[in-house]
Amino acid sequence: MTADADGRGERLLVPALVFVGVVVAAVGSLGAPLITSVATTFDVSLSSAQWTLTLALLTGAVTTPLLGRLGSGPYRRAAILVTLAVVSVGGVLTALPLSFAWLLLGRAAQGVGLALTSMLMGVARDHLSSSRSGSTIALLSVASTAGVGVGYPMSGFLTDHGGIRAAYGFGAALTVMALVVALKVIPPSPQKRSTGIDVPGALLLAVALSLVLILVSETALWTSHPWAVGTLATVAVVSAGMWVRVELESSAPLVDLRLLRHRAVVGANGAMFLGGIGMYLLLTIVTRFAQTPAGAGYGFGLDAFAAGLVLVPFSVFGFLAGKLVPRALRRVGSAHALTFSALVVVGALALFAGTRTSVLELCAAMAVLGFGVGSFSAALPAVVLSVVPSEETSSAMSITQVVRSVGFAFGSAIGGLVLGTGTSAGSIFPSEGAYTSAAWVGAAVTAAAAVVSATVLRGRAVAGHPT
Repeated sequence: MTADADGRGERLLVPALVFVGVVVAAVGSLGAPLITSVATTFDVSLSSAQWTLTLALLTGAVTTPLLGRLGSGPYRRAAILVTLAVVSVGGVLTALPLSFAWLLLGRAAQGVGLALTSMLMGVARDHLSSSRSGSTIALLSVASTAGVGVGYPMSGFLTDHGGIRAAYGFGAALTVMALVVALKVIPPSPQKRSTGIDVPGALLLAVALSLVLILVSETALWTSHPWAVGTLATVAVVSAGMWVRVELESSAPLVDLRLLRHRAVVGANGAMFLGGIGMYLLLTIVTRFAQTPAGAGYGFGLDAFAAGLVLVPFSVFGFLAGKLVPRALRRVGSAHALTFSALVVVGALALFAGTRTSVLELCAAMAVLGFGVGSFSAALPAVVLSVVPSEETSSAMSITQVVRSVGFAFGSAIGGLVLGTGTSAGSIFPSEGAYTSAAWVGAAVTAAAAVVSATVLRGRAVAGHPT
């Protein structure tokens, strides 16, 4: 631990890291509750408006490994500040009365902030005492997921009363505040070895991830242009294969794939991918269900603000789990905690599938989901970092962040596909049974995450705090 980490410096650093983590998660997810308003304001289709969320996920996934590598060297502080500056500029572009193309550009810039979490974890591991670094890293992991619901109610309220520019302006102001906090509090990295940037690896990974996320987001292409889908999928697979070869042969890889020789890293990321599908699937279908007008035979016709309030229990219980779980990891082991957390998410999906006759029942499902996601996110870093050297913290966690983003994208796409299949020709809304089917599909996938965690990580009841 450095001198910066003791006394007042440590007390300031922890809330600063968590604040920045929550802000970038909230800003990155601002596209979700505003999609309908964007479509109305700019007179574009809902599928086009969906790109305000998809682009943020895409740029976040593509830039996470690059920034994770920078975060493993002496330029981590500069990389954090520049990233927050880019997100701030993106926020200004979304708030200004410009065209839809500029809005998309701004959202793409805001998505870069989703790559910050792995670097913030590196700061915590290097500058906090061993007794605080583990719990702070767990809380940052929780913030990157549970934090998505923080901005929903406020953005919905501002949209209902001031339009989408007011909501995006709120996100821009938050990001500027985060930049100021980071400028004052984030210490320089103690790592003195300069980290090279694997440009070929970055380009190949960008191509592969971009195509994968486009394919899972634009599900309409699967039926309208199957040959194009096949071509894009082939290019994605070839690019991914070439990237793996480049990374294994590089002396300074973008992502050190040798970390995957650890069973704990493979198992944790496999569970994250499958669990992420179920987590995000439920988040997306609950908000859609809540906003469906009662005239459809179900739903509650909530406006954007009220629908955002439904997600408040998700964030509250997510952060509660983030505080409680690190204390329990020493007793039960993070591998067992990961399995338990996945089963809690399965319970949330089953609860939504079985009962949703009132808004309170939706809130209950979100509370259970939040606790499951929070405990899952808190346990995951302990599994991975227990076998990863300190100097590789940012790079290792960047892999997990990319896997999570891809899992989220698949969850959103699968939920949309099931609801689309359950929508009759000429009807705007899917049948209520389609929501039940979507929830059970999510439950099945998340149950697979629990199986992966219980089997691949069996016998690896890792201690709670990484060293």
